[in-house]
Amino acid sequence: MSAIDSRQLTRRQMLKLAGGGAAAIAIAACAPQQAPAQPTAAPAATAAGEAAPTEAAPAATAAPSGAKKSLRMWSHQNVAFVQTNEVLVTKYQEAHPEVEIKYENFPYSDFIQTIQTSMAAKNEADIMEMFGSWVPAYAKGGTLSEAPADVMSLAQAQEQFYAAPLDGYVYQGKLFGLPNEYNLENGAVLVNKTKYEAAGITYPPTWKTWDDLVVDAKKLTVVEDGVMKVAGYDYVTGDGLGFLLWEGILERGGDYWAKDGIHLDFETEQSLATVQWLADMAIKDKVVDPVTFNGDSNWVGDSFFQSLVAIGFIGPWIVPVARLNHPDFPDKWEYISAPVYGEKMSFAADSGWGKVVSPNSKELATAWDIAKFWAADPVNARAWNVGTGTVPALKTVAEDPGLLKDLDWLGPSLKVLPFGRFVGDLQDRDFVWYNVVQTRVTETLQGQHTAAEACKIMNDEVNGMIDSKLKGS
Repeated sequence: MSAIDSRQLTRRQMLKLAGGGAAAIAIAACAPQQAPAQPTAAPAATAAGEAAPTEAAPAATAAPSGAKKSLRMWSHQNVAFVQTNEVLVTKYQEAHPEVEIKYENFPYSDFIQTIQTSMAAKNEADIMEMFGSWVPAYAKGGTLSEAPADVMSLAQAQEQFYAAPLDGYVYQGKLFGLPNEYNLENGAVLVNKTKYEAAGITYPPTWKTWDDLVVDAKKLTVVEDGVMKVAGYDYVTGDGLGFLLWEGILERGGDYWAKDGIHLDFETEQSLATVQWLADMAIKDKVVDPVTFNGDSNWVGDSFFQSLVAIGFIGPWIVPVARLNHPDFPDKWEYISAPVYGEKMSFAADSGWGKVVSPNSKELATAWDIAKFWAADPVNARAWNVGTGTVPALKTVAEDPGLLKDLDWLGPSLKVLPFGRFVGDLQDRDFVWYNVVQTRVTETLQGQHTAAEACKIMNDEVNGMIDSKLKGS
Protein backbone atom coordinates (compact mmCIF):
# COMPACT_ATOMS: atom_id res chain seq x y z
CA MET A 1 0.00 0.00 0.00
CA SER A 2 1.54 3.30 -1.03
CA ALA A 3 1.17 6.61 0.74
CA ILE A 4 -1.14 9.22 -0.71
CA ASP A 5 -0.31 12.82 -1.48
CA SER A 6 -2.37 14.63 1.14
CA ARG A 7 -0.74 18.01 0.78
CA GLN A 8 -3.08 20.92 0.10
CA LEU A 9 -6.10 18.75 0.91
CA THR A 10 -8.98 19.03 3.30
CA ARG A 11 -10.31 15.88 4.90
CA ARG A 12 -13.22 15.60 2.53
CA GLN A 13 -11.17 16.33 -0.59
CA MET A 14 -9.02 13.33 0.25
CA LEU A 15 -11.94 11.12 -0.71
CA LYS A 16 -11.33 12.07 -4.32
CA LEU A 17 -8.09 10.12 -4.32
CA ALA A 18 -8.25 6.83 -6.14
CA GLY A 19 -9.78 4.07 -4.07
CA GLY A 20 -10.08 6.17 -0.92
CA GLY A 21 -6.57 5.09 0.03
CA ALA A 22 -6.38 7.55 2.90
CA ALA A 23 -8.83 5.55 4.94
CA ALA A 24 -7.45 2.16 4.07
CA ILE A 25 -4.95 2.33 6.90
CA ALA A 26 -7.84 2.16 9.36
CA ILE A 27 -8.24 -1.49 8.44
CA ALA A 28 -4.64 -2.27 9.34
CA ALA A 29 -4.45 0.11 12.28
CA CYS A 30 -7.69 -1.08 13.87
CA ALA A 31 -7.27 -4.66 12.61
CA PRO A 32 -10.89 -6.00 12.42
CA GLN A 33 -9.86 6.94 7.11
CA GLN A 34 -11.17 10.58 6.29
CA ALA A 35 -11.54 9.47 5.31
CA PRO A 36 -12.58 12.70 5.56
CA ALA A 37 -14.80 13.44 6.38
CA GLN A 38 -13.73 13.86 7.92
CA PRO A 39 -17.01 15.35 0.44
CA THR A 40 -16.41 18.46 -1.53
CA ALA A 41 -19.13 21.02 -2.13
CA ALA A 42 -22.50 19.93 -0.86
CA PRO A 43 -24.71 19.26 -3.88
CA ALA A 44 -27.90 21.15 -4.41
CA ALA A 45 -31.12 19.22 -4.70
CA THR A 46 -31.62 18.21 -8.31
CA ALA A 47 -34.92 18.70 -10.09
CA ALA A 48 -35.98 16.25 -12.75
CA GLY A 49 -34.31 17.03 -16.06
CA GLU A 50 -31.45 19.08 -14.58
CA ALA A 51 -28.89 16.33 -14.10
CA ALA A 52 -26.05 15.59 -16.46
CA PRO A 53 -26.81 13.02 -19.16
CA THR A 54 -25.25 9.90 -17.61
CA GLU A 55 -27.08 6.63 -17.34
CA ALA A 56 -28.09 5.39 -13.89
CA ALA A 57 -28.69 1.79 -12.90
CA PRO A 58 -32.26 0.51 -13.10
CA ALA A 59 -34.51 0.99 -10.12
CA ALA A 60 -35.24 -1.87 -7.74
CA THR A 61 -38.55 -3.58 -8.31
CA ALA A 62 -40.82 -5.27 -5.82
CA ALA A 63 -40.06 -8.96 -5.39
CA PRO A 64 -42.60 -11.47 -6.69
CA SER A 65 -44.25 -13.67 -4.08
CA GLY A 66 -41.71 -16.19 -2.77
CA ALA A 67 -38.76 -14.39 -4.34
CA LYS A 68 -36.09 -12.50 -2.44
CA LYS A 69 -36.51 -8.80 -1.83
CA SER A 70 -33.77 -7.14 -3.87
CA LEU A 71 -32.47 -3.74 -2.80
CA ARG A 72 -29.51 -1.64 -3.89
CA MET A 73 -27.15 0.25 -1.63
CA TRP A 74 -24.65 2.89 -2.77
CA SER A 75 -21.53 4.40 -1.27
CA HIS A 76 -18.32 6.06 -2.44
CA GLN A 77 -15.19 3.98 -3.04
CA ASN A 78 -13.35 4.53 0.20
CA VAL A 79 -11.45 1.30 0.87
CA ALA A 80 -12.19 1.14 4.60
CA PHE A 81 -15.83 2.13 4.08
CA VAL A 82 -16.31 -0.44 1.31
CA GLN A 83 -14.78 -3.33 3.24
CA THR A 84 -16.73 -2.48 6.38
CA ASN A 85 -19.99 -2.14 4.45
CA GLU A 86 -19.40 -5.50 2.76
CA VAL A 87 -19.09 -7.20 6.14
CA LEU A 88 -22.34 -5.61 7.33
CA VAL A 89 -24.13 -6.50 4.08
CA THR A 90 -23.27 -10.14 4.69
CA LYS A 91 -24.37 -9.90 8.32
CA TYR A 92 -27.75 -8.39 7.41
CA GLN A 93 -28.42 -10.97 4.68
CA GLU A 94 -27.56 -13.83 7.02
CA ALA A 95 -30.12 -12.51 9.51
CA HIS A 96 -32.66 -11.83 6.73
CA PRO A 97 -32.33 -14.59 4.10
CA GLU A 98 -35.33 -13.21 2.27
CA VAL A 99 -33.36 -10.03 1.44
CA GLU A 100 -30.64 -9.49 -1.15
CA ILE A 101 -28.58 -6.29 -0.94
CA LYS A 102 -26.77 -5.35 -4.14
CA TYR A 103 -23.98 -3.14 -2.83
CA GLU A 104 -22.44 -0.78 -5.38
CA ASN A 105 -19.75 1.84 -4.83
CA PHE A 106 -18.35 4.60 -7.00
CA PRO A 107 -15.17 6.67 -7.22
CA TYR A 108 -15.74 9.73 -5.06
CA SER A 109 -15.41 12.08 -8.01
CA ASP A 110 -18.36 10.28 -9.67
CA PHE A 111 -20.45 9.65 -6.58
CA ILE A 112 -22.30 12.97 -6.34
CA GLN A 113 -23.01 13.00 -10.07
CA THR A 114 -24.36 9.45 -9.89
CA ILE A 115 -26.74 10.40 -7.08
CA GLN A 116 -27.96 13.54 -8.83
CA THR A 117 -28.44 11.86 -12.19
CA SER A 118 -30.34 8.92 -10.78
CA MET A 119 -32.53 11.11 -8.58
CA ALA A 120 -33.56 13.13 -11.60
CA ALA A 121 -34.68 9.89 -13.25
CA LYS A 122 -36.16 8.55 -9.98
CA ASN A 123 -34.11 5.35 -10.16
CA GLU A 124 -31.54 5.89 -7.42
CA ALA A 125 -30.51 3.12 -5.02
CA ASP A 126 -32.84 2.14 -2.18
CA ILE A 127 -30.24 3.01 0.50
CA MET A 128 -27.44 5.55 0.04
CA GLU A 129 -24.48 6.48 2.19
CA MET A 130 -24.65 10.27 2.29
CA PHE A 131 -22.68 13.04 4.00
CA GLY A 132 -25.04 14.68 6.49
CA SER A 133 -24.31 18.24 5.45
CA TRP A 134 -25.72 17.39 2.00
CA VAL A 135 -29.03 16.11 3.34
CA PRO A 136 -30.96 19.41 3.75
CA ALA A 137 -30.46 20.22 0.07
CA TYR A 138 -31.86 16.87 -1.01
CA ALA A 139 -34.68 16.98 1.53
CA LYS A 140 -35.75 20.38 0.15
CA GLY A 141 -36.06 18.82 -3.28
CA GLY A 142 -38.22 15.95 -2.08
CA THR A 143 -35.66 13.36 -3.13
CA LEU A 144 -35.29 11.61 0.25
CA SER A 145 -37.72 9.49 2.24
CA GLU A 146 -38.78 10.73 5.66
CA ALA A 147 -38.10 8.18 8.39
CA PRO A 148 -41.32 6.33 9.25
CA ALA A 149 -42.47 6.73 12.84
CA ASP A 150 -42.25 2.98 13.44
CA VAL A 151 -38.56 3.05 12.44
CA MET A 152 -37.54 6.02 14.54
CA SER A 153 -39.16 9.26 15.56
CA LEU A 154 -37.17 12.48 15.72
CA ALA A 155 -37.52 12.46 19.51
CA GLN A 156 -36.10 8.94 19.68
CA ALA A 157 -33.23 9.90 17.39
CA GLN A 158 -32.42 12.90 19.56
CA GLU A 159 -32.10 10.59 22.55
CA GLN A 160 -29.78 8.19 20.74
CA PHE A 161 -27.56 10.42 18.56
CA TYR A 162 -25.46 13.49 19.28
CA ALA A 163 -27.01 16.74 18.05
CA ALA A 164 -24.21 17.82 15.69
CA PRO A 165 -24.35 14.75 13.41
CA LEU A 166 -28.09 14.16 13.77
CA ASP A 167 -29.28 17.66 12.91
CA GLY A 168 -27.79 17.45 9.43
CA TYR A 169 -30.39 14.75 8.75
CA VAL A 170 -33.27 16.91 9.96
CA TYR A 171 -35.19 19.31 7.72
CA GLN A 172 -38.21 21.32 8.84
CA GLY A 173 -38.52 19.18 11.95
CA LYS A 174 -38.56 15.91 10.04
CA LEU A 175 -35.98 13.11 10.07
CA PHE A 176 -34.50 12.15 6.68
CA GLY A 177 -31.74 9.73 7.62
CA LEU A 178 -29.56 8.30 10.36
CA PRO A 179 -25.93 9.33 10.98
CA ASN A 180 -22.99 6.99 11.45
CA GLU A 181 -20.29 9.63 11.95
CA TYR A 182 -19.60 12.73 14.02
CA ASN A 183 -17.39 14.89 11.77
CA LEU A 184 -15.13 16.54 14.34
CA GLU A 185 -12.16 18.95 14.39
CA ASN A 186 -12.55 20.73 17.73
CA GLY A 187 -11.70 19.68 21.26
CA ALA A 188 -8.14 18.39 20.96
CA VAL A 189 -4.79 19.15 19.35
CA LEU A 190 -1.87 17.00 18.29
CA VAL A 191 1.10 17.48 20.62
CA ASN A 192 4.69 16.36 19.99
CA LYS A 193 5.87 14.91 23.30
CA THR A 194 9.44 14.54 22.06
CA LYS A 195 9.71 18.26 21.40
CA TYR A 196 8.23 19.09 24.81
CA GLU A 197 10.81 16.93 26.54
CA ALA A 198 13.69 18.36 24.49
CA ALA A 199 12.57 21.91 25.39
CA GLY A 200 12.23 21.04 29.08
CA ILE A 201 8.53 21.97 29.18
CA THR A 202 6.20 20.16 31.57
CA TYR A 203 4.36 17.31 29.85
CA PRO A 204 1.53 16.63 29.44
CA PRO A 205 0.36 20.22 29.22
CA THR A 206 -2.66 21.23 31.30
CA TRP A 207 -3.68 24.41 29.56
CA LYS A 208 -6.44 26.36 31.28
CA THR A 209 -6.60 29.04 28.57
CA TRP A 210 -5.48 29.54 24.99
CA ASP A 211 -2.88 31.96 26.35
CA ASP A 212 -1.31 29.01 28.18
CA LEU A 213 -1.08 27.07 24.94
CA VAL A 214 0.53 30.05 23.22
CA VAL A 215 3.15 30.31 25.99
CA ASP A 216 4.22 26.73 25.26
CA ALA A 217 4.00 27.24 21.49
CA LYS A 218 6.37 30.22 21.61
CA LYS A 219 8.97 28.12 23.43
CA LEU A 220 8.60 25.34 20.85
CA THR A 221 8.87 27.57 17.77
CA VAL A 222 12.18 27.36 15.91
CA VAL A 223 13.36 30.13 13.56
CA GLU A 224 16.73 30.00 11.81
CA ASP A 225 18.12 32.85 9.69
CA GLY A 226 14.67 34.42 9.61
CA VAL A 227 12.97 31.23 8.37
CA MET A 228 10.54 29.29 10.57
CA LYS A 229 11.74 25.72 10.75
CA VAL A 230 9.27 24.49 13.38
CA ALA A 231 5.86 26.04 13.99
CA GLY A 232 4.97 26.08 17.66
CA TYR A 233 1.25 25.91 16.89
CA ASP A 234 -0.12 25.40 13.38
CA TYR A 235 -3.84 26.04 12.98
CA VAL A 236 -3.74 27.58 9.48
CA THR A 237 -5.65 24.91 7.59
CA GLY A 238 -8.65 24.82 5.28
CA ASP A 239 -10.79 22.95 7.77
CA GLY A 240 -9.27 24.33 10.96
CA LEU A 241 -9.84 28.05 10.42
CA GLY A 242 -13.55 27.54 9.89
CA PHE A 243 -13.97 25.31 12.93
CA LEU A 244 -11.98 27.71 15.11
CA LEU A 245 -13.99 30.68 13.87
CA TRP A 246 -17.33 29.07 14.75
CA GLU A 247 -16.03 27.93 18.13
CA GLY A 248 -14.52 31.33 18.95
CA ILE A 249 -17.75 33.17 18.14
CA LEU A 250 -19.96 30.76 20.09
CA GLU A 251 -17.75 30.55 23.16
CA ARG A 252 -17.51 34.33 23.30
CA GLY A 253 -21.29 34.38 23.63
CA GLY A 254 -22.16 35.28 20.05
CA ASP A 255 -23.51 33.53 16.99
CA TYR A 256 -22.45 33.47 13.36
CA TRP A 257 -26.07 33.44 12.15
CA ALA A 258 -27.84 36.73 11.44
CA LYS A 259 -31.17 37.41 13.11
CA ASP A 260 -33.11 35.97 10.17
CA GLY A 261 -31.42 32.58 10.63
CA ILE A 262 -30.64 32.45 6.91
CA HIS A 263 -27.78 34.90 6.42
CA LEU A 264 -24.52 35.00 8.37
CA ASP A 265 -23.17 37.90 10.41
CA PHE A 266 -19.39 38.19 10.57
CA GLU A 267 -19.41 41.81 11.76
CA THR A 268 -20.29 41.10 15.38
CA GLU A 269 -18.07 41.87 18.34
CA GLN A 270 -17.46 38.15 18.84
CA SER A 271 -16.52 37.54 15.23
CA LEU A 272 -14.09 40.45 15.18
CA ALA A 273 -12.50 39.30 18.45
CA THR A 274 -12.05 35.77 17.12
CA VAL A 275 -10.44 36.85 13.85
CA GLN A 276 -8.19 39.23 15.78
CA TRP A 277 -7.17 36.39 18.11
CA LEU A 278 -6.32 34.14 15.15
CA ALA A 279 -4.28 36.95 13.60
CA ASP A 280 -2.47 37.79 16.84
CA MET A 281 -1.11 34.27 17.27
CA ALA A 282 0.59 34.58 13.88
CA ILE A 283 1.51 38.27 13.77
CA LYS A 284 2.14 39.17 17.41
CA ASP A 285 3.05 35.86 19.04
CA LYS A 286 4.68 34.42 15.90
CA VAL A 287 3.87 30.80 16.77
CA VAL A 288 3.29 30.09 13.08
CA ASP A 289 4.44 31.65 9.84
CA PRO A 290 1.22 31.63 7.78
CA VAL A 291 3.18 32.02 4.53
CA THR A 292 5.33 28.94 5.18
CA PHE A 293 2.65 26.94 7.04
CA ASN A 294 -0.88 27.01 5.61
CA GLY A 295 -3.39 24.92 3.72
CA ASP A 296 -1.21 24.91 0.60
CA SER A 297 2.27 24.71 2.10
CA ASN A 298 3.48 22.43 4.90
CA TRP A 299 -0.09 21.32 5.57
CA VAL A 300 -0.39 20.34 9.25
CA GLY A 301 -1.64 16.84 8.44
CA ASP A 302 1.78 16.12 6.99
CA SER A 303 4.08 18.65 8.67
CA PHE A 304 3.24 17.54 12.21
CA PHE A 305 4.29 14.01 11.31
CA GLN A 306 7.46 15.36 9.69
CA SER A 307 8.49 16.99 12.99
CA LEU A 308 7.92 20.49 11.55
CA VAL A 309 5.05 21.35 13.93
CA ALA A 310 5.01 21.03 17.73
CA ILE A 311 1.26 21.54 18.30
CA GLY A 312 -1.22 21.02 15.47
CA PHE A 313 -4.95 21.72 15.13
CA ILE A 314 -6.58 18.97 13.08
CA GLY A 315 -9.32 16.43 13.68
CA PRO A 316 -8.83 12.83 14.84
CA TRP A 317 -9.53 11.57 11.33
CA ILE A 318 -5.91 12.38 10.47
CA VAL A 319 -4.48 9.55 12.58
CA PRO A 320 -5.25 6.65 10.21
CA VAL A 321 -4.06 8.80 7.30
CA ALA A 322 -0.80 9.71 9.07
CA ARG A 323 -0.10 6.11 10.01
CA LEU A 324 -0.24 5.31 6.33
CA ASN A 325 1.69 8.32 5.04
CA HIS A 326 4.31 8.54 7.79
CA PRO A 327 4.83 5.02 9.18
CA ASP A 328 8.40 5.78 10.32
CA PHE A 329 7.69 9.00 12.22
CA PRO A 330 9.95 8.57 15.29
CA ASP A 331 8.61 11.23 17.68
CA LYS A 332 6.32 10.47 20.60
CA TRP A 333 2.96 12.24 20.30
CA GLU A 334 -0.65 12.16 21.42
CA TYR A 335 -3.90 14.08 21.32
CA ILE A 336 -4.31 16.53 24.21
CA SER A 337 -7.52 18.34 25.19
CA ALA A 338 -7.60 21.90 23.85
CA PRO A 339 -8.50 24.98 25.93
CA VAL A 340 -11.83 26.80 25.65
CA TYR A 341 -12.91 30.42 25.99
CA GLY A 342 -14.60 30.62 29.37
CA GLU A 343 -16.10 27.76 31.32
CA LYS A 344 -17.96 25.66 28.74
CA MET A 345 -17.06 24.43 25.31
CA SER A 346 -19.38 25.24 22.41
CA PHE A 347 -18.60 24.51 18.78
CA ALA A 348 -20.22 23.87 15.42
CA ALA A 349 -19.51 20.81 13.29
CA ASP A 350 -20.49 19.22 10.03
CA SER A 351 -22.79 16.25 10.01
CA GLY A 352 -20.80 13.23 8.85
CA TRP A 353 -21.59 10.08 6.88
CA GLY A 354 -24.81 8.18 7.44
CA LYS A 355 -27.65 6.39 5.65
CA VAL A 356 -30.63 7.80 3.73
CA VAL A 357 -33.44 6.09 1.85
CA SER A 358 -34.99 6.76 -1.54
CA PRO A 359 -38.70 7.67 -1.57
CA ASN A 360 -38.91 5.67 -4.82
CA SER A 361 -37.85 2.37 -3.24
CA LYS A 362 -40.25 -0.50 -3.92
CA GLU A 363 -39.19 -2.01 -0.58
CA LEU A 364 -39.36 1.10 1.58
CA ALA A 365 -39.87 -0.66 4.92
CA THR A 366 -36.91 -2.99 4.31
CA ALA A 367 -34.73 -0.12 3.12
CA TRP A 368 -35.34 1.74 6.37
CA ASP A 369 -34.72 -1.42 8.38
CA ILE A 370 -31.32 -1.69 6.68
CA ALA A 371 -30.51 1.96 7.42
CA LYS A 372 -31.45 1.42 11.07
CA PHE A 373 -29.35 -1.77 11.17
CA TRP A 374 -26.29 0.21 10.06
CA ALA A 375 -26.65 3.32 12.19
CA ALA A 376 -28.83 2.64 15.24
CA ASP A 377 -27.83 -0.86 16.31
CA PRO A 378 -24.93 -0.30 18.77
CA VAL A 379 -23.00 -3.42 17.71
CA ASN A 380 -23.21 -2.65 14.01
CA ALA A 381 -22.64 1.09 14.45
CA ARG A 382 -19.53 0.37 16.51
CA ALA A 383 -18.25 -2.04 13.88
CA TRP A 384 -18.73 0.63 11.22
CA ASN A 385 -16.88 3.30 13.23
CA VAL A 386 -13.99 0.99 14.09
CA GLY A 387 -13.73 -0.30 10.54
CA THR A 388 -13.72 3.19 9.05
CA GLY A 389 -11.73 4.91 11.80
CA THR A 390 -14.45 7.50 12.40
CA VAL A 391 -15.95 9.24 15.45
CA PRO A 392 -19.29 7.68 16.51
CA ALA A 393 -22.56 9.57 16.11
CA LEU A 394 -24.39 7.08 18.36
CA LYS A 395 -24.04 8.01 22.02
CA THR A 396 -23.84 4.48 23.37
CA VAL A 397 -20.90 3.68 21.09
CA ALA A 398 -18.97 6.85 21.94
CA GLU A 399 -19.60 6.39 25.66
CA ASP A 400 -18.29 2.82 25.69
CA PRO A 401 -14.80 2.88 27.31
CA GLY A 402 -13.90 -0.20 25.30
CA LEU A 403 -13.95 1.83 22.10
CA LEU A 404 -10.50 3.19 22.94
CA LYS A 405 -9.06 -0.31 22.66
CA ASP A 406 -9.73 -0.06 18.93
CA LEU A 407 -9.47 3.70 18.33
CA ASP A 408 -6.90 4.58 20.98
CA TRP A 409 -6.37 8.20 19.92
CA LEU A 410 -10.00 9.34 20.35
CA GLY A 411 -10.06 9.92 24.13
CA PRO A 412 -9.90 13.75 24.27
CA SER A 413 -12.25 14.11 21.28
CA LEU A 414 -14.92 11.88 22.81
CA LYS A 415 -15.14 14.17 25.84
CA VAL A 416 -16.47 17.12 23.82
CA LEU A 417 -19.12 15.42 21.68
CA PRO A 418 -22.09 16.66 23.78
CA PHE A 419 -21.02 20.30 23.30
CA GLY A 420 -21.23 20.46 19.51
CA ARG A 421 -24.07 21.61 17.30
CA PHE A 422 -24.69 21.17 13.59
CA VAL A 423 -23.15 24.07 11.70
CA GLY A 424 -26.43 24.59 9.85
CA ASP A 425 -27.53 24.96 6.25
CA LEU A 426 -24.90 27.30 4.79
CA GLN A 427 -26.43 26.93 1.29
CA ASP A 428 -22.96 26.19 -0.14
CA ARG A 429 -20.89 24.81 2.72
CA ASP A 430 -17.56 24.62 0.88
CA PHE A 431 -17.83 28.12 -0.57
CA VAL A 432 -18.27 29.49 2.95
CA TRP A 433 -15.58 27.32 4.51
CA TYR A 434 -12.83 27.47 1.90
CA ASN A 435 -13.47 30.24 -0.64
CA VAL A 436 -14.36 32.75 2.05
CA VAL A 437 -13.26 31.85 5.60
CA GLN A 438 -10.04 29.99 4.79
CA THR A 439 -9.00 32.51 2.14
CA ARG A 440 -9.80 35.73 3.97
CA VAL A 441 -8.58 34.65 7.40
CA THR A 442 -5.33 33.30 5.96
CA GLU A 443 -4.83 36.60 4.14
CA THR A 444 -5.39 38.41 7.44
CA LEU A 445 -2.81 36.25 9.20
CA GLN A 446 -0.42 37.14 6.38
CA GLY A 447 -1.02 40.86 6.98
CA GLN A 448 -3.15 41.59 3.91
CA HIS A 449 -6.25 42.72 5.87
CA THR A 450 -7.09 43.99 9.31
CA ALA A 451 -9.49 41.81 11.30
CA ALA A 452 -12.27 44.33 10.70
CA GLU A 453 -11.61 44.40 6.96
CA ALA A 454 -11.63 40.58 6.81
CA CYS A 455 -14.93 40.40 8.68
CA LYS A 456 -16.52 42.90 6.28
CA ILE A 457 -15.25 41.03 3.21
CA MET A 458 -16.46 37.67 4.56
CA ASN A 459 -19.85 39.13 5.42
CA ASP A 460 -20.34 40.52 1.93
CA GLU A 461 -19.09 37.42 0.09
CA VAL A 462 -21.04 34.86 2.09
CA ASN A 463 -24.32 36.77 2.10
CA GLY A 464 -23.94 37.56 -1.58
CA MET A 465 -23.73 33.81 -2.25
CA ILE A 466 -26.75 33.14 -0.01
CA ASP A 467 -28.84 35.77 -1.77
CA SER A 468 -27.87 34.29 -5.11
CA LYS A 469 -28.91 30.80 -3.98
CA LEU A 470 -32.22 32.08 -2.64
CA LYS A 471 -32.96 33.73 -5.97
CA GLY A 472 -32.20 30.47 -7.73
CA SER A 473 -29.30 31.83 -9.73
